[in-house]
Amino acid sequence: MAEKFFHIGPTQHMAPSLAPGLHVTATPIGNLGDMTLRALATLAAADVVLCEDTRVTVKLLERYGIKVPMRPYHEHNAESVRPAIIEALKNGGAYALVSDAGVPLVSDPGYRLVRACIDENIAVTALPGASATLTALALSGLPTDRFTFIGFLPQKQKARRDLLTDFKSVPSTLIAFESPHRVIEALADIEAVLQNRNMALARELTKLHEEVLRGSAADIRAVLEARDSVKGEIVLVIGPPDDAPEEASEDEIEDAISDALKDLSASKAAALVSKTFGLPKEDIYARILKRKSDAQEP
Repeated sequence: MAEKFFHIGPTQHMAPSLAPGLHVTATPIGNLGDMTLRALATLAAADVVLCEDTRVTVKLLERYGIKVPMRPYHEHNAESVRPAIIEALKNGGAYALVSDAGVPLVSDPGYRLVRACIDENIAVTALPGASATLTALALSGLPTDRFTFIGFLPQKQKARRDLLTDFKSVPSTLIAFESPHRVIEALADIEAVLQNRNMALARELTKLHEEVLRGSAADIRAVLEARDSVKGEIVLVIGPPDDAPEEASEDEIEDAISDALKDLSASKAAALVSKTFGLPKEDIYARILKRKSDAQEP
């Protein structure tokens, strides 16, 4: 069997032979320097690298001088190509599975391949490495003792709010992925459903323009709305219920509205009470309008 190698800078390293089976291999989420030595040796020694997009993975392989066959494995072809992969692995093949970024199986179709391998008694090995969820959590400044990954937020507002409502009482930090094209709308829904919990938005993690915004959903949304556009991969980290103020009673809210209306216009009063209690401004404004309507009735 021909020897296989990988390079780190000008130095060539020989990759030890790889045991048969599926090797679930984490790859960088941005900075290509975040590869582990074990992952490099695994990719170099594999018979085949299964990847979401060969155009993405080839950049990583070229960076480290790795020459190995690549085959696409993604949500659109997984069902059709999985049987051949399983057959090759049963015959002693050593395959590496990677995603475009981070740990495979997190929001990609790798789960079914791992499940099929387990069902066929094929060895499965996981190589840890970069993770957008854990990196964002570490940077968020929010509780890390218990967290829940809820995946990509739904595209439609109702589905998004329904999901957030389902997790509203879960006593853990929540982590979600979101598109830059929908993030402002998502933040509005987080504010409406989860109110003013502390949260963080992590963008372009490990890349040149890495950024972490912290505060309430309203605070972060205001920052993004002031920009011409929002770009990059985004992770949202939302603090647990105990991280948010206790819900105010109806009497407390109504008393605060009365006090604010003594010196402020309806709009400014709504903004003040909204910020004080972490409630949607439109809800407070609706209460004020109802007051005026009730007062005008004979």
